[in-house]
Amino acid sequence: MGPIEVKRFFGGFGLVQAGVQFAFVMKGTLYLRVDDGTRPDFERLGAVPFSYATSASTVKVASYYEAPVDALDDPHALRDWATKALASALGARKPAARRKPAAKAG
Repeated sequence: MGPIEVKRFFGGFGLVQAGVQFAFVMKGTLYLRVDDGTRPDFERLGAVPFSYATSASTVKVASYYEAPVDALDDPHALRDWATKALASALGARKPAARRKPAAKAG
């Protein structure tokens, strides 16, 4: 996968490659970025989305799911899941805003 940066992320740590966060660790649990194509793979294995409690309710973050438990003991499997998570994160990036051409003096 190449170099991965570890950055503070709220009460945990974010995993970032080339400026794109694709995973984070919160309270000892690894969460990976998902998209519509990969979410069913996580759900099939019983993984659940990241959630946190507010004073009013529990908020589910459907774009990050727990890493499959079996992958945590297998570096090759974990790399495969992380690679999919990075692809999901890259696909979710918003395109950079286009600059308007400078007005011509005339």
